[in-house]
Amino acid sequence: LLPTTKVEKSSGKAEVRQIFKIRGVIVAGCYVVSGKMLRGAYARLIRDGQVIWDGKIAALKRFKDDVKEVAEGFECGISLDGFGELKELDIIESYEIEEVKQTL
Repeated sequence: LLPTTKVEKSSGKAEVRQIFKIRGVIVAGCYVVSGKMLRGAYARLIRDGQVIWDGKIAALKRFKDDVKEVAEGFECGISLDGFGELKELDIIESYEIEEVKQTL
C-alpha cells in the first residue's frame, strides 16, 4: 500500500562533436564518453555546467541505421525530442527513472 519511490539512474554521457541538419531535423554527431546511450531514454542537455533542456531522445543512429543503444567509445547521431538549438561541446546525459517499492 505504500507509494513507490522514483529514483533517477544515470545510464550514459555523450559529447556533441558536430551538428548536422538532415531534412529539416537537427542531429548531433556525438561520441559516447561513458556508459551507453539508449533510444527513448530520458536525457538532459548540459552546456557550461548548466542544464539547458530536459526531455527524451527522439532518435539514435549509427551509420544511418536506427539502433537501440550505443556503447561507450562509439560515435552516433542523436536527435532530441522538440529541441534543436545544439552546439558543439555540449554534453547529452541520458538517464532512466526506476520505481522502487518501499518497505517498512
